[in-house]
Amino acid sequence: MRRSHLLATAAGLALACSPLAAHAQFAPAGSGGPPSATIPGPGNADEPKENTPPNSSYFAGPSPYAPQAPGVNAANLPDSESIDASQVPAMAPQQSANPAREDWPAYGRDDKATRYSPLTELNPETVKRLEPAFVYHTGSYPRPGQTNKWAAETTPIKVGDGLYMCSAQNDIMKLDPATGKEIWRRNLGVKYESIPYTAACKGVTYFTSSVVPEGEPCHNRILEGTLDMRLVAVDAATGAFCPAFGHNGQVNLMQGLGESVPGFVAMTAPPPVVNGVVVVNHEVLDGQRRWAPSGVVRGYDAESGKFVWAWDVGNPDDHNQPTGNRHYSRGTPNSWATMTGDNEQGLVYVPTGNSAGDYFSGLRSPAENAVSTSVVALDVKTGSPRWVYQTTRKDVWDYDMGSQVTMMDMPGSDGTPTPALIVPTKRGQTFVLDRRTGKPILPVEERPAPAGNVPGDSRAPTQPWSVGMPALRMPELKEKDMWGMSPIDQLYCRIKFRSAHYDGEFTAPSLDKPWIMYPGNNGGSDWGSMSYDPNTGILVANWNASPMYAQLITRKKADSLGLMPIDDPNYKPGAGAAEGNGPMEGTPYAIAIAPFWDPVTKMLCHRPPYGMITAIDMKHGQKVLWQHPLGTARANGPWGLPTGLPWEIGTPNNGGSLVTAGGLIFIAAATDNLIRAIDEHTGKVVWSAVLPGGGQANPMTYEANGHQYVAIMAGGHHFMMTPITDQLVVYALPDAIKH
Repeated sequence: MRRSHLLATAAGLALACSPLAAHAQFAPAGSGGPPSATIPGPGNADEPKENTPPNSSYFAGPSPYAPQAPGVNAANLPDSESIDASQVPAMAPQQSANPAREDWPAYGRDDKATRYSPLTELNPETVKRLEPAFVYHTGSYPRPGQTNKWAAETTPIKVGDGLYMCSAQNDIMKLDPATGKEIWRRNLGVKYESIPYTAACKGVTYFTSSVVPEGEPCHNRILEGTLDMRLVAVDAATGAFCPAFGHNGQVNLMQGLGESVPGFVAMTAPPPVVNGVVVVNHEVLDGQRRWAPSGVVRGYDAESGKFVWAWDVGNPDDHNQPTGNRHYSRGTPNSWATMTGDNEQGLVYVPTGNSAGDYFSGLRSPAENAVSTSVVALDVKTGSPRWVYQTTRKDVWDYDMGSQVTMMDMPGSDGTPTPALIVPTKRGQTFVLDRRTGKPILPVEERPAPAGNVPGDSRAPTQPWSVGMPALRMPELKEKDMWGMSPIDQLYCRIKFRSAHYDGEFTAPSLDKPWIMYPGNNGGSDWGSMSYDPNTGILVANWNASPMYAQLITRKKADSLGLMPIDDPNYKPGAGAAEGNGPMEGTPYAIAIAPFWDPVTKMLCHRPPYGMITAIDMKHGQKVLWQHPLGTARANGPWGLPTGLPWEIGTPNNGGSLVTAGGLIFIAAATDNLIRAIDEHTGKVVWSAVLPGGGQANPMTYEANGHQYVAIMAGGHHFMMTPITDQLVVYALPDAIKH
């Protein structure tokens, strides 16, 4: 039946408007795949509408639903108090620059976010004996009747006698690091309705108070941001809420955001603490409306939870918390990725996305255009930008900054090290900046970019290319790169290629027919980030090459497809979702978007590899040490059927790596449901194990009872269509497991 469907589809290949899926990737076994949809023809282009003032209501007349009262999505918490930055106590950093050898105290392991561990028990020889030590179940997974939105993405942290982690719905746990026994659990009651695009909690933050005496409750505490927009602090020893923090351990992060509905905004990344200030960002659901809730970034006193400052792009000189009917400026670029704190410089490095209305920039302000898809260095005393480095100008390709940046010391020509920042991007361009000034250390070249022809939306004439670092991308697409499981599939994909605009990486959005984005919005380096070995100078990056097929459509056609924003009272699940077709209400156009694939076989239209891993020698001229595809065909294949083949074809991947002094790289990420140990110097896979679910998370390693353990959340990922579980899997050598 599937084959006859394929033949029937082939009969319509001459149509200019090709069938697309709502959203998908190279399909893993058993995924089934989403239903297909069609990009409609262009029709008559609507003219751009007048720019609505950012601080006005985006509804004509009364709002069709009540404004979100403070706490509706934040456990009915009262508003938070404010204090001046001068009142923030001088505090110990979030974690030591040289954390205890046996620990993994932060999401990126250390304050430089290197994901490097000095442990050596596991090496290319001993790792071959690695086996499961224990499995811990978080209890968070889709229940009957719930749409699968799960992708836990969790990386635990380990400090002293505790392994701390969060579930996909924000429950916090402390485990015995040697046995996996649950020591305590703090249930936070996040509801299914508050899940945005993804049920995910990437991690928690460990903080030591300089005000509460050692031995007293909440001297050591765990901080977490939640999907329903709370900032929570609990005692690290017992899991009890910290009563002096916010309102009995919780702060309402909906304050000042104005109208919203559950699931529109959410926190998924662990908040850093920099010089006593805990900095929070949040995601805003893509593709909904131009005047979506604000992307404001805020600082709170890590001791008391009191508000300190805000960075609001639309009100750059006002760092106060809005009161009364005021709110932060709407539709501004948001930051959803994990931020990096620099205690020495007094900065927090904020990776930003683009403004709401992701694929149309005609209504964005100059202030928004100046900071979108950038790294912004905020002063943690004031909330003001000290510098901004932009990686894509007037972004309409959803190249938002997903990676956590990594700090390193870059050797200078005179031998004096420069404090540097490694900035990965979805484009596969890696920028290396002076973290004091934001100026490039390695050369960056301005290259002409294609002009657009969408009314009211001009493109930037040039874009930056990092010519001092190896590009983590494939060559530009050609028709000969189109392939398939049969000559018919190949012909189908070639006609799709010819039927679209494609002028290279910055092909401009179009209304008359589809355009191809390559690398796409799941390309290059994403939230898995990079790992860096400061001893060898080896930088490890896994990355994607996944083109997208998109088209702007008129408001009339969007209405005919039933696309509407999540906060519309008539909204139904799936009627315009993140990473798929979106209404972009408040702009002249909506977006129809999906992977560039054959929706019948569920295979991408260009030949593999689709995912790679690369080691770069940063000490000897930024040269590629080795590079190869990441991900086998064992759990992947056409029609969502597993081939069982061990071939390293390179699959799409989400999640990152770690590197150790034992000379090993640990990584899962790919859609083959394997975790691997790779020899850091040769790139050879020296050990692997099958996970119970998708390994779309960053692994971590730690020492307990004198032995080294490796942990990975095998929670799966709905977008990557890997199996969903609630299992944290921890490995060790047999000697450790006997304890």
